[in-house]
Order: sequence, then structure tokens, then C-alpha cells
Amino acid sequence: MNEQQKIGALEAMLFAHADPVEAARLADALRVEPEEAVRLLKKLQKKLDEEESGMAILYFDPNRWQMATRPYYGEMVKRILDTRRNAPLSPAALEVLSVIAYNQPVSRSFIEQVRGVDSSSIVAKLLEKGLIEEAGRLDLPGKPIAFQVTDSFLRVFGLGSLADLPPLHGEAGDNELSEITDSTPDTAEDGEQLEWK
Repeated sequence: MNEQQKIGALEAMLFAHADPVEAARLADALRVEPEEAVRLLKKLQKKLDEEESGMAILYFDPNRWQMATRPYYGEMVKRILDTRRNAPLSPAALEVLSVIAYNQPVSRSFIEQVRGVDSSSIVAKLLEKGLIEEAGRLDLPGKPIAFQVTDSFLRVFGLGSLADLPPLHGEAGDNELSEITDSTPDTAEDGEQLEWK
């Protein structure tokens, strides 16, 4: 099998599998070393990008690859698919996803404690959409089910891994906040203390 045929075989396997696949698994099926499979995957990724193909090769940590439609063509793809199941996420659903993504694995009670409201129906909908999944049970009284985000979550939000999540307010803004507070005058021009109302 020549290099073009190997690249074609990788393309076919990724298309047929649909979910992210480990490079080692692809290498095993292709009967090549994992490093060779990664090299060929990068070549396929570059080829599809240069051709502005409707398909793209996505990389996920740790060393998993997936074929997906290119976001640019998303509107046209939506027109042909039944999108009733893909209704936009509510602000409450985005809030639950944020709690899970930044703190995973978490229990439903943790989510509800952070949000202050019952979240069981939202968790059920996110499970149904495949954006979160069960991640075993926590070592807490009652052994509650733990939840974590899925590869679908990463793909939908354009992330390669959870490390790509934007920093929380406290993480990113600490230095900026101290600069702002240092430069903000807290007294009026005539030396009086300002009063907050």
C-alpha cells in the first residue's frame, strides 16, 4: 500500500467511525507505527484544509482524531438535516455545562449547590444531547453519579481539550484587577473620601 492509499484508508476509517479515535488504534488497523499514522493524519488534515473540503480532521487530546464537517458549511448542512433535536442551548444549560467543564467530575448535587436551583432536567437534556456523560461514582456518602463533558462538547465549542477553556474571572483578571484598583483614585479632587451608594 502506497502513502496515498494509506491516507485514503485513514480517511475512510475516520469517516466510518464518526467519534474521535486514538492514533494508536488507527495505526494498528493500518498496520503502521503510531508515529507514522500521526504523520499521515497531519498530511490528510493539511490536504483537506488546502482543498477547502467540506470535511475537516480534528485533533483532541490525548492523541485522538476525528473527521467532522467544516464549520463554514454548517448552515448548509443544517438545511438538509432534521435539526429539531439540535435546538440552541438555554442560558441555564450553558451554566450547567460551565459548572461541569470547570469542575469535573461533579455530582448533580454539586451543580445544584453552585446554581442554587434544581438542575436534574437540564442534566438529563445535556446527557440526551451527548454533551455530558456519566463518569462513574464519587466516593461520597450515597455514591452519587459523577458527570463530565464529552468529546462532542469539545467539538461543539471548538476546543481541543479542557485546557483551551477560557480562564475564570479570578484566574485571568487578578493582575488586571490589581492594576485597575491601583490606578483608580478613591478620593475626590478636594481630598474627601468618596462614598459608594
